[in-house]
Amino acid sequence: MTVFGDQVGRPDAAASAPAVQGAPSGRAVYLDHAANTPMVPAAIEAMLAELAVVGNASSLHGAGRRARRVVEESREQLAAAVGASPGEVVFTSGGTESDNLAVKGTFAARRARDPRRRRILVSAIEHHAVLDSAQWLAEHSDAEVVWLPVDRWGRLDPDALREQIAVDPASVALVSVMWANNEVGTIQPIAEVVQLAHEHAIPVHTDAVQAVGQVPVDFAGTGVDLLTFTGHKLGGPLGVGVLLAVRGAALTPLLHGGGQERQVRSGTLDVPSVRALAVATELAVRQIPQTSVRLRALRDQLMHGVLAGVPDVMVHGDLSPQGRLAGNLSLGLSGCDGDSLLYLLDAKGVQCSTGSACQAGVPQPSHVLLAMGVPESVLSGSLRLSLGHTTTQGDIDAALAVLPDAVARARGASLSARAG
Repeated sequence: MTVFGDQVGRPDAAASAPAVQGAPSGRAVYLDHAANTPMVPAAIEAMLAELAVVGNASSLHGAGRRARRVVEESREQLAAAVGASPGEVVFTSGGTESDNLAVKGTFAARRARDPRRRRILVSAIEHHAVLDSAQWLAEHSDAEVVWLPVDRWGRLDPDALREQIAVDPASVALVSVMWANNEVGTIQPIAEVVQLAHEHAIPVHTDAVQAVGQVPVDFAGTGVDLLTFTGHKLGGPLGVGVLLAVRGAALTPLLHGGGQERQVRSGTLDVPSVRALAVATELAVRQIPQTSVRLRALRDQLMHGVLAGVPDVMVHGDLSPQGRLAGNLSLGLSGCDGDSLLYLLDAKGVQCSTGSACQAGVPQPSHVLLAMGVPESVLSGSLRLSLGHTTTQGDIDAALAVLPDAVARARGASLSARAG
């Protein structure tokens, strides 16, 4: 078995979810943690405690000061977990807003200071929160977007970045390269990206939504200028995220109002969510050594089981221990439609995805797999199985019990459709 390029042979769901033979307590098997992982009990407890207390963190009375103290203590706790200083933490509504603020806000500020800076260098496999932000700037703010290629494992080619910077360093406003890919799990060479960009005083943004809590992330140690992550990928709540921005980062606000969060992100802070995010982040980061070992073992068992039980499977992305997120398994299954396979698995109580949940329901090939050069014959048959803190041995056994039959049925349906 090899990674992409070579074909190979053979949280508790709702009580109403379909049972799966072999699954723990007959519950549905949740293998879509890259889309949303269940909140950890400690974060739920922290959030519930704050929901019961009134207070706007911008108010000056006692209730407001108490809320502000919770926010600032959470800011310190979160910053310590990811190698940042508290003053570098900007709270947002999630990863999408953080990415938009990083890309659009940096471009606008840098361009205002120097009109020559109109180029944005972006890896071709970024999340759409980054891709679409860059594209919007091209359409509305005269930006020139350069899509940086990746290799067949989904890793950025540093030489391509070096060449694009060398074209005209003074024209580059920003480099944006994600820490780890959300579809295939490949980890990017962020340290090398920073070194190449900083030689010419170009700021670097990294979308670390999939990375924080799964691999060690040190904001100061890596040297990136802007870093984004969100709560619902690491055991925290939905609707709250972070943009880490070095003190000297030039950012033009996208939201205007009360001037909260260093005057770059106005809006009343969601104190309960901020508190829960800080608790979840610290816990997830502290448990990385144990979690990564456990999830990698389960992921590898799932992968080998699929390869043994299902013919003609491709594994997308890098499978070296340090090259991929431990809980990610991206498969290419020729001869079947990924959405049909997803529904067949869901009917058997196994919940997963075909790629990014943010693109769910959009009938188009994955831009990530296209950038990796995945053959057209398997583009429509992609399947992402992502593991997390609630994943058990029983989940893996249950998934392997139903996957071969689901793939066979999906391939049969596809063959019948083509014949008809």
